Amino acid sequence: MGSWGHRNFENDTAADFAADFRDQPNEALLLAALATAAEEEEYIEADVASEALAAAEIVAAILGKPSPAFPADLQPALKQLDAGDSDDLRELAQEAVEAVLRQSELRELWEETADAAAWKQEQQGLLDRLEEQE
Repeated sequence: MGSWGHRNFENDTAADFAADFRDQPNEALLLAALATAAEEEEYIEADVASEALAAAEIVAAILGKPSPAFPADLQPALKQLDAGDSDDLRELAQEAVEAVLRQSELRELWEETADAAAWKQEQQGLLDRLEEQE
């Protein structure tokens, strides 16, 4: 039985993505996951959406706005990336989250559960944390 929770690292796909990032922290991994979701013009599969949300959470953490539920074992990996040049990454992360909310299998799966409101609130919180810093 896989893990499943309304927070963005509480599923097997996101946990696997986080492990890959922890083992080899690089911007290319984040860009690939975010672009795959953000640039999809039709329907985003659940696994693609889960990876994109995990990548967006990592971007928010790089920007100094991690989720309270951000995995502690990812903190050392964040230090290997430079947050100073991250406007494009932040914008792509926002686009990916918005795409997942608009047209994804993951959204549909959550809409069928009692935790749908909590999942949507989690994504809105992520979007809020990805807002440009003043």
